Formats: sequence, structure tokens, C-alpha cells
Amino acid sequence: MRRLNRRKTLSLVKELDAFPKVPESYVETSASGGTVSLIAFTTMALLTIMEFSVYQDTWMKYEYEVDKDFSSKLRINIDITVAMKCQYVGADVLDLAETMVASADGLVYEPAIFDLSPQQREWQRMLQLIQSRLQEEHSLQDVIFKSAFKSASTALPPREDDSSQPPDACRIRGHLYVNKVAGNFHITVGKAIPHPRGHAHLAALVNHDSYNFSHRIDHLSFGELVPGIINPLDGTEKIALDHNQMFQYFITVVPTKLHTYKISADTHQFAVTERERVINHAAGSHGVSGIFMKYDLSSLMVTVTEEHMPFWQFFVRLCGIVGGIFSTTGMLHGIGKFIVEIIYCRFRLGAYKPVNSVPFEDGHTDNHVPLLENNTH
Repeated sequence: MRRLNRRKTLSLVKELDAFPKVPESYVETSASGGTVSLIAFTTMALLTIMEFSVYQDTWMKYEYEVDKDFSSKLRINIDITVAMKCQYVGADVLDLAETMVASADGLVYEPAIFDLSPQQREWQRMLQLIQSRLQEEHSLQDVIFKSAFKSASTALPPREDDSSQPPDACRIRGHLYVNKVAGNFHITVGKAIPHPRGHAHLAALVNHDSYNFSHRIDHLSFGELVPGIINPLDGTEKIALDHNQMFQYFITVVPTKLHTYKISADTHQFAVTERERVINHAAGSHGVSGIFMKYDLSSLMVTVTEEHMPFWQFFVRLCGIVGGIFSTTGMLHGIGKFIVEIIYCRFRLGAYKPVNSVPFEDGHTDNHVPLLENNTH
């Protein structure tokens, strides 16, 4: 009884077979079929390799939402060299309402040489080249995001030569924490002192002819410091053509959450517009000589996430490639074979031309080919 049930089950399963086997004695092979099969297998191999490279690659997904965090502090990372001695310049931050002056305790003033060494100049040239490419190819920013913490440091390398030249500049570097409102970070003549109505700088003790706000921005960023990320002003160098020259940078800061397979950081991207002019009160160009960076925060927050193709999607795409090529090549081979057979049949039919007809008495004609007679006797 059990054997009978097993046979019925096996016969039922065989009837459900969607892949019936054809005996080899009924299979006919041809040179054209072999050629098409070779082309199909080669195409499948190439597309499979390309699909696997796509599966290994990752891409950046951008999502936008309203930034609801207004209570935390904003970190400003600074590394700027000014072509004036440290005792003549001062740096601080003033917010939009002028109610808070950020203390410059987090900044370090180091005497430096403004002219770069050959190795440092090469570093700056490469950084400026990358900046120009980033302005043309915005997709390169995704590559920088994915290579964060893996690429070389973007900090200014130390001098490789032991120059005996006395320091003629001041390198201001460090970080500040400010409120998340619009503000103004500036470097101008004299040290900053507190004032009931805001703040002031002791500029009266500095000789006017010593003003020189030529500067180089080795690094400027907002938020968490992420090595390997290149910011828009990194590598910027400006040369002052006049003692009374003002350099202005208008910066729009966008909060950014970066999530990749290597890091997860809360940083900020920013866009900048530059302007410079000579202070001449007689000509109506008023202001204060110095370097002014006016920043404003965007109300939108960007979340950048590195994504990868899931394995099931890769498997489905791979099956589609294999099945699609099999079906398409088989269909094309069948259509081509059908067309060739039609042309060949017409060619064969055209080879048999009818002979001269023999008329009968009743008006019909005989189109049959007469048999050859044996003329031998």
C-alpha cells in the first residue's frame, strides 16, 4: 500500500515538472546554434562581471529635514596664517545680536613664516587643484565622504627646511564654541577687549604702515573635525595690495550628519562667497581693515548615508541577465533561421524553370518534362 502511494506521488510530481527533459537522440545541433550560444555565454560573463562590480560599489543617499537642534554649541575649527606679527592682531567671534563675544581662549597664536617651503607650496597647489575639480565635478564630494579617515591628512605639513628667516606672520589655529546663530568671526588689528556695548580692539598702538592682511586659510570647518574632508576654503591664499584692505567671506553653514561604513559624525558643510575691497573713507568705502567671516546657519539639515546594494537585489538582477540573454538570443536565432530558410527555399524554387509546353487538340498544354529516350540501337 505504501509503495502504491509513493508511486502515485512520484507520478504526480513528474506531471508537475516544468522542465521536461528531451532525449539526446531528438536534439539537433548546428554551427549557427553553437555560434549564438558562444556569443550568449560571452555576453553573460561580461554582464555578470559588470554587475558584480556594481554590487561591490556603494553610493551616498541624501535626505533633508528641518534642523531642530538649536540649544547645542557650534564648533569652529580654524587654521589661518596672517602676514602680521602676533602682537598686532586679534581674533574673536561676535554673534548677530552682539550680546555674546566668544572668548579666544581656544585659539593659539604661533609666530610663523608666511612664505611656504617648496613641499608646503606643492601641498597647497594640490589642494587648490582638488578645489577646482570639486567645483566642476560635484560628484567627487561623495568620493571624499567615503574616503574620510582613510585618505591622507589635509593639514599643512611642517616645514622641511630649517630656515633662519625670522617669523614675519602669525598662525592662528584652534577651535571655538559658539551659539548656533549667525555670527561674525574676524581677525583685525589689535587685541580684543570687552566693552559694555559690544567689544573693541586696541588698534591705536599699532603703526598703520604695518597693516598687512595677506592671509592663507589652511583649514576652516564647522562642527566635528573629520580628517580627510576638504572644505571650500582650505588652501585659499589672498595677498593684500593695500594696507587698508578688507577681506570678507559670507558663509552659509548646513548641518550635516555623515554615516558611512567607516565613520559616523555630526559635521557641517558650507558654501562661501568672497569679497575684498580697499578701505577709503574719502571715496565712500567705509569699514575696518581685516579679515571678516560672516556665517549664517541653514534651517535644513542634511543626512548623508552610504548605501550598498542588498544581496537579494543582486541575485534578482543576475537572474534577469542570464534568463533575458537566453530568451533573447534563442528568439533572435529562431527568427534568423526562419528568414534564412525562406530565402533559401525561394532560391531553390527559382532554379527549376518550366520547359516549352506541348499543346493538345482540346486546347490544353502539357507542362510535363518528357522522359529521355535511349538512342542507342
